[in-house]
Formats: sequence, structure tokens, C-alpha cells
Amino acid sequence: MIVFDLKCKDGHVFEAWFPDSAAFEKQKAKKAVVCPMCGNRRVTKAPMAPNISSGKSRERDVDKPPQQQPNANEMMVMLSKLRQEVEKNSDYVGEKFPEEARKIHYGETEKRNIYGEASKEEAAELAEEGVEFQRIPWVRHDS
Repeated sequence: MIVFDLKCKDGHVFEAWFPDSAAFEKQKAKKAVVCPMCGNRRVTKAPMAPNISSGKSRERDVDKPPQQQPNANEMMVMLSKLRQEVEKNSDYVGEKFPEEARKIHYGETEKRNIYGEASKEEAAELAEEGVEFQRIPWVRHDS
């Protein structure tokens, strides 16, 4: 197995595991490699620092079980389930998300779970004000 740092067209960097370099190229050609943050399928290898280990560290690592990383398909399934949970347990407020989030934060309206859209600038303003929220990589229903 080989791990690559990948980067989507929008600049998100993430890790993915492949049996070998050819498997990555094959999956990339089929557009099967997907950014877990934004769902973008235009992905390239990002620059990586080499992993150089001494004999001592290799000996210690032999006793450790390998970490299991979800592959791209498993990640998409997890993100799809996350979307379903958010939709089931939250009110959709659309483009009014920043306004509604502020109302909840400042106690102007009842506290409840909401989701919707916010631009990068609006998200930065909310974070600056101390409004708690999470940006979620939103996958399409057909993914």
C-alpha cells in the first residue's frame, strides 16, 4: 500500500491510500478519486515530504498494527450518512444561515440545529464573532 497527499482543484489537501501508483492513476482517470471536503473530482498528487526512518523506528513500528484509513468510496459513504443525519436533525435555513446563526448565538431566537449556505467571507465573519458552527463537506445525493 502507498499513501498519497492529494489536492483538489479548490486547494483542499487530503490523504488517500492505494495499492500502488498505477491504481491511483487508474482511479483518477475514472474520476473515482473525490475530495472529501468539497466533492471535487479534479485531483492531483500534492507535494509530499519523504518518509525516512532509521532502523530503530522501523523495529518499533513492526509491533504496531497498521492504521486503517477509509478509502475514497468509504469516505463518500460516511459523508453521505453525515448529510442524512444533518438533514434529519436540523432545520434548513438556506442562504439565511449567517443571519439565523447570529440570532441563535445572541439569544434572539430559540436555540436549535440549523444548516444552510454561507460564503467564505460570511463564515469568516461568524467565526470572528465567536458563533459556533462547522463547515461540512456537502456531498450530492447522487454520490
